[in-house]
Amino acid sequence: MRRVALVPALFLAGCEGWQSATDPGGPAARELHGLFLLFTISCGLVWIAVMLVLAAALLRRRAAEVRPEPERRPTLAVGAAVAATVLIVTGLTVASYLATRSIAAAPPDPLVIRLRGYQWWWEVTYDDPRPDRILLTANEIHIPTGRPVRIELASADVIHSFWVPGLSGKQDMIPGRSNSLTFTAERPGLYRGQCAEFCGLQHAHMALHLIAEPPEVFERWRDAQLAEAAAPVGAEEEAGRRIVEGRACGACHTVRGTQAAGQLGPDLTHVGGRAYLAAGMLPTTRGSLAAWIADPQTIKPGNNMPMIPLTADELQAVTAYLVRLR
Repeated sequence: MRRVALVPALFLAGCEGWQSATDPGGPAARELHGLFLLFTISCGLVWIAVMLVLAAALLRRRAAEVRPEPERRPTLAVGAAVAATVLIVTGLTVASYLATRSIAAAPPDPLVIRLRGYQWWWEVTYDDPRPDRILLTANEIHIPTGRPVRIELASADVIHSFWVPGLSGKQDMIPGRSNSLTFTAERPGLYRGQCAEFCGLQHAHMALHLIAEPPEVFERWRDAQLAEAAAPVGAEEEAGRRIVEGRACGACHTVRGTQAAGQLGPDLTHVGGRAYLAAGMLPTTRGSLAAWIADPQTIKPGNNMPMIPLTADELQAVTAYLVRLR
């Protein structure tokens, strides 16, 4: 229950949130939803018109076989079809331009979040003018409702693509190039997103969860995340901390306030407070942590986390410590 308290909006929409472009949660998504409906309705009407013309032509041909008539050139029909095509294409182009321009507008005072894609997880950095307020986390993005958010996108390896369909459209993350995306969440809740560009073996398992919450709840969450890792309680958790610092864990992961200062993998300072592990693969429970640490390649083949040999007691100690990091 303590973990859920850190993300109070998590279950507002059900259990795992929603991922649908037809359920917009903000202005950018609403613009795209309207554009989607316009294109769908227009194309549907064009298809119906084509089917009606085809049916009429077939019936006319059958009648002509029974009672031959002089051939007439359908100049008027062809001209009307060409004019309708020009009007429809022009209208859809203008609508697309207006929607894109509206989404691309830069609102004042956005919350700036730098998102970096890896195979196959997300590094999340909250910028701030004060260096001591810069926050680094992974795979889970918290934002305040009602405030514009600018996501600055980059990739560490291959092309990825950021997509949270309930809030905005897709934007590619290309190595060596910076892109950005701005949106606003109007209602609190959990919005599921994913990588939308094939990026390797585990592309389908590169999800992220965006939690929109009231501004005061977001600020409390951010303040809590800026704190150092919770101190271990009891001998088992203390043993787990020593293992994390002394084994390969600390060479790849950071746990602020400890000697673990690796930069290769996700920051684990508050890993116990995240809803999911391994970019959406597993719920954050002690059992899931044990399964992931014991054999990460079975759960997510091809990921960069090696199998670290631990005894049963050591594994229990490490998971007891990591679950405490909320």
